[in-house]
Amino acid sequence: MKNVTDSFVSLGHWPSAGSFGFNTDILATNPINLSVVLGVLIFFGKGVLSDLLDNRKQRILSTIRNSEELREGAIEKLEKAKARLRKAKMEADEFRVNGYSEIEREKRNLINSTYQNLERLENSKNETIQFEQQRAINQVRQRVFQQALQGALATLNSCLNNELHLRTIRANIGMLGAMKEIND
Repeated sequence: MKNVTDSFVSLGHWPSAGSFGFNTDILATNPINLSVVLGVLIFFGKGVLSDLLDNRKQRILSTIRNSEELREGAIEKLEKAKARLRKAKMEADEFRVNGYSEIEREKRNLINSTYQNLERLENSKNETIQFEQQRAINQVRQRVFQQALQGALATLNSCLNNELHLRTIRANIGMLGAMKEIND
């Protein structure tokens, strides 16, 4: 930790080689900036990110448990439906002469409705899991972005003095003006 702090402090106290200027070489400055930002994000965001992921994991596991309970209930209903089917078959043998075709129709309807209910419950379980996973991913992305932005702003505010800040703004305005002229 001390080495990381010392490296940030040493970045602010570079020996002056004539004058202080704005480096416009994108290839020289962007990898350094990106590595600093990524280092800060990884250092400060990993604890929060792991906590968020653990919370989301618990919620998803709870949802899966609930879905499994619903599935077990559906299987129980399926077993009851199978028992009713066996009973209906026995009654069909007794009343074959009077209403064989009606009993067969009832049997098909009962089986179809049971399988449809089971399919609906399975689809609902899968949709719930997918929704919860997507929501967890979106929340994690949003929090990581907010923390990265806050960290970057805090770093910039602590490193920039008024003169450097004004020079950076002027340089950016100049670049935007040049880009506008090129586009026109």
